[in-house]
Order: sequence, then structure tokens, then C-alpha cells
Amino acid sequence: MELPFDGAISAFYANEAPKPIRDAIARADKDDILNPDYPHSERMKGKHYDRDMKRLQIELVKLQHWARETGARIACVFEGRDAAGKGGTIKRFRENLNPRGARVVALSKPTETEATQWYFQRYVDHLPSGGELVFYDRSWYNRGVVEHVFGFCTPQQRAHFFAQVPDFEKMLVDEGIHLFKFWLNVGRAEQLQRFLKRENDPLKQWKLSWIDVEGLKKWEAYSDAIRETLARSHTDHAPWTVIRSDDKKRARLAAIRTVLHALPYDRKDAAAIGPIDGQICGGPGLWDG
Repeated sequence: MELPFDGAISAFYANEAPKPIRDAIARADKDDILNPDYPHSERMKGKHYDRDMKRLQIELVKLQHWARETGARIACVFEGRDAAGKGGTIKRFRENLNPRGARVVALSKPTETEATQWYFQRYVDHLPSGGELVFYDRSWYNRGVVEHVFGFCTPQQRAHFFAQVPDFEKMLVDEGIHLFKFWLNVGRAEQLQRFLKRENDPLKQWKLSWIDVEGLKKWEAYSDAIRETLARSHTDHAPWTVIRSDDKKRARLAAIRTVLHALPYDRKDAAAIGPIDGQICGGPGLWDG
């Protein structure tokens, strides 16, 4: 089977990855958590996850009905390391929702015209209307991290972004939009293992990009950019929720519970939602580089 990017991910694993990362991947059993600092030693059991997720799906349907009846506008921003589980988490949010009122926004690089516009403009065009839930699979925070790490923006453009983003998000919240910002973080060994699986799976190879491959070599640069971005854009009106997503199942449940607990939808069943795991879900202090 021909591997994408001529097997660059496998080559990085064999020749460039730090030895502790290679060793963690090589010795891991199926359900092991590769990050030694993760607070759970094994992945969540499927039967427990399925039980909890079914309850949350019912609550999400109630939430969408409430949004449609009241005209509530809900925007969920998903950011994080490559392969941290953003798309999979969004998929579980939308699984049983009416797709007409639960959109995904995943923008490609700006067109020539968009590049001349106000930086936030193309994201504003996709904000939720009354009754809608919108899920941004990456967002305006590209400028804080990816564009900076790869030199796609100037230091001046990034500084301008950080000067504007708190006021931009305050305008959204003052307008009545319920804004949730999620940062999904994953350990280095887990990220590389997920990339290796994608590289060898014909059904998932499409998820890989040149940015993913080159980003493997820029772990520390990403860490510095993430740390600064969280520090400069975590505000009272638009706080970050950091989720440690080494275990995808726990991460998905935590994200959904965060939204459900925060919104005053009708017939909410708090017991069915269940508690948020504070060991893996919380503020920026939970992020580890």
C-alpha cells in the first residue's frame, strides 16, 4: 500500500522522534494511556462510554429543541493539537441532531479576496442564526498558533489579532451568542500513534496534510504558541475549556457535558448529564505542554 507523503510519518517515528516517545508507543498495550502524566492509566471502557453517551444524546436533542423554540444561538469553537480529536468530538455532538440546525464550519485557507479582508470577517459570516448550533472545526485562533508556527502571518499581524480577539468575542457574547471555546490537548506519543494509524488506514489517510507531517517536528514551537494563546485570550466573558484528550471517549463526554451543564434548556436532567471529570477538563491551568 502506498503511504501518504511517501511514508514521512513512519520515517519520523523511526528516525527523528525522541526515544521516550518511540518507546512509549512500542511497549503500549491496546488500552494503555501513553502519556504518563494523564490522570487515568487506561482508556474508558466501551460499555460505560456507550451508556453515558446515550444519555447525553437525549439531552442534546432537548437542547436543540430549546434553541429552536427560543432562538438561542450557540457557537462552539474547537481548537487543539493535530489529531487531538476535534472532528470526532464534533461528530458526537451532532450525531442525533437535525443537521439543518447544527452546522460544522471548517474553513480552508483564505482566498485572495479573503486575505485582504478584516481577519475575523470570514468567520463572522458563519456565526449562528436564531435556533442554530455552529461548530467551528478550527477557528480564528489559527492566527495565534498554526499561522505563527509556520510563518503564515507576521508578528505584527499576530499582535493585532491578540489585541482584537478579546473585544471581538465580547461583542459576540454581548450580542447574546452562547460561546464555548474548547482546547483539546493530546500527549506527544499519543499524537504520533494516531498519525501512524491514519497513515496506514486507507479510510483515514485523507485526514493527513502537509501541515500535520511538518508539525511533528515543531512540537516545542506549538507548545510555546499554545501557551501564549491561552494566556492572552482566556477572559471572563469567553473562557477556554481545556480538555486532555489522550482518551477520546472521556474527552467527548467532557465536552458535551460542559455545554449541557452551562445552558438553561427545558427539561434538563442533571443526573443524566453526570459530572464533568475535573481531572481532564477545566481551565488553562490544566493544559500541559
